[in-house]
Amino acid sequence: MASTEPNDETGDTEEVPKSVLRRAVSASAMGNATEWFDYGVYAYVATEIGANFFPGEHENLGALLGFAVSFVLRPLGGIVWGPLGDKLGRSTVLATTILLMCSATFCVGLIPSYDTIGIWAPIILILLRVIQGFSTGGEYGGAATFMAEYSPDKKRGFWGSFLEFGTLAGFSAALIIVGGLRLAIGDDAMEAWGWRIPFFIAGPLGAIGLYLRIKMEDTPVFKELEEKDEVEHEATGALKSLLATYWKPILQLFGLVIALNVANYTLLSYMPTYLPDTIGMDKGKAELMVLIGQICMLLFIPFAGSLSDRIGRKPCWWLSLSGLFVLALPMFWLMAQNLALAIVGFTVLGLVYILQLGTISATFPAMFPTHVRYAGMAISYNVATAAFGGTAPLINEALIDSTGNQYIPAFYMMGACVVGMIGLYYVVETKGASLKGRGVPGVISRPAGRRPGGARPSEA
Repeated sequence: MASTEPNDETGDTEEVPKSVLRRAVSASAMGNATEWFDYGVYAYVATEIGANFFPGEHENLGALLGFAVSFVLRPLGGIVWGPLGDKLGRSTVLATTILLMCSATFCVGLIPSYDTIGIWAPIILILLRVIQGFSTGGEYGGAATFMAEYSPDKKRGFWGSFLEFGTLAGFSAALIIVGGLRLAIGDDAMEAWGWRIPFFIAGPLGAIGLYLRIKMEDTPVFKELEEKDEVEHEATGALKSLLATYWKPILQLFGLVIALNVANYTLLSYMPTYLPDTIGMDKGKAELMVLIGQICMLLFIPFAGSLSDRIGRKPCWWLSLSGLFVLALPMFWLMAQNLALAIVGFTVLGLVYILQLGTISATFPAMFPTHVRYAGMAISYNVATAAFGGTAPLINEALIDSTGNQYIPAFYMMGACVVGMIGLYYVVETKGASLKGRGVPGVISRPAGRRPGGARPSEA
């Protein structure tokens, strides 16, 4: 039976050399950047993918199916890779997931079109998206866990923020490369063969990430548990312990991830579609607005992580959730006016949002003890992401079509923020808490037989 002993250690985890810490951060961030580079590229060349693999009246539907299927497989990937990461170690599983993820992305660029091999073209595409989604299910939770367990306790927010720096860098790189290709070769060449080039870039990116990961030892926190022979010896053991004992942090994490991902996919994925289709903004201007906003977020995200090391994770989340709730409607109204005001509105929402984004790598892994941390992160995060992340653009679009209200995305974000606030209320503050052992970080242990006020039962 897994121990539920709380963990009130506040002493700093023994710090690794700065050179080792930087390599660990790079190994984690590179995989995350590659993951979101793939999602960004697929979204930005969806028109070309539809024309090459699903020609006819259902081009857009087919392309969206290929995008969505990878989200459907993420929870299954989390269920498989998460417990394996708690049994075999973080680095072993992360090396495997980045290899599968980048290989699948690279191979998308190699698939012959429907005109060449017929129905096999979309079948192979969907199969590769299944592999990509399955491997991604173990990527993010593992990378966040790996980075959190390598980081010093008192600077976990700062170092953890670079994982999300990788997220924004991947999105931005996808937008820059796809946009640059369109300008350089034109729409016709882009549809004929140019769309393949961004997928090929995933190959060298993945090779760099794989090299960094296989050169890294496992995290000091996991190695210490392994030396004490306290790791789960069966992958199913970690899964059973997680679901039976740690269902409360799972539900809390669900609430936070719903808020996080509705904002994330509405702002970063849906805006280039929402502004042209709903407001009539030129698509190029919409993409420029998103790119400028993302660059501003990139510059400030380490400061958000560092702020959480000083004032705590929960205060940062409260500021972000309440800020988005209050500002969503006025900033969406601003974005409907003109390009300059749209850039201001998007950037304001983005900078408020990074108080969540920049702290999740320090917040989420610390909600679980070491022996179920990878599984807790991977499963909780990916189930909520599949349900409320990848579906956000579709839900927003459907609600706008049915109601005619162009501010639906703002209302949807506000509702998600309320869900996040409910989850956040019950989350334990873990600023500076140790991640060592089988106890829950940040939970203060009490001597047996004593009540919270310090009196024994007979003294109460």
